[in-house]
Amino acid sequence: MSAALRVVVADDQALVRTGFRMILMADGIDVVAEAADGEEAVEAVRRTRPDVVLMDIRMPELDGLEATRRILTGAPDDPRVIMLTTFDLDDLVYAALSAGAGGFLLKDVTPEHLTAAVRMVRTGDALLAPTITRRLVERYARTAPDTEPDSTPHRDLAALTPRELEVLRLLAQGLSNAELAARLHLSETTIKTHVGRILAKLGLRDRVQAVVTAYETGLVSPNGQDRPSIQPGRT
Repeated sequence: MSAALRVVVADDQALVRTGFRMILMADGIDVVAEAADGEEAVEAVRRTRPDVVLMDIRMPELDGLEATRRILTGAPDDPRVIMLTTFDLDDLVYAALSAGAGGFLLKDVTPEHLTAAVRMVRTGDALLAPTITRRLVERYARTAPDTEPDSTPHRDLAALTPRELEVLRLLAQGLSNAELAARLHLSETTIKTHVGRILAKLGLRDRVQAVVTAYETGLVSPNGQDRPSIQPGRT
């Protein structure tokens, strides 16, 4: 049997933490620690080494954004972070995604969606529905002041092949693997291979960061105008 999924829940509201703990544990997911602020979240992660962190984006002492930056060191065993927000399109969500968070959930998420999301991000998949990812990036890609330019890996799009550039453009437009496969007349396995190579070449953690990168580099823009000047690799 595979090891139980281990989660840290960080939220400044005790009722929210209790509710999430009950939902997760009822589905066989271990909640190994709770935290009421960002400082406690960072300490809890270092102490318990969970697979996933449910992180409230707005907390006292240290907010979820800075806590996420401290937790995600770039190490292979870093946990996956899911940001929690009360309001759709919170002004810190884009910055959180750029900092390495694997996605976000509204706090009124259903129990089924919550447990499915936690299990999904553990495998390295992006949590956000593609259309939500696109909407977030379109709003914040050009205006997010909290994102530090030197805090992310160098992204040389010229390293991508023509096919990989095409996959990245469509990925940024909100297409799932199945939709990409249908559009490009390829198998889903082949699409997954292309996505994996894109992530590796650009030094990205997941599909969410790939979408962010597509907008930040101008490969795709909110008004639908693709960048024409990319010179892809030949391999």
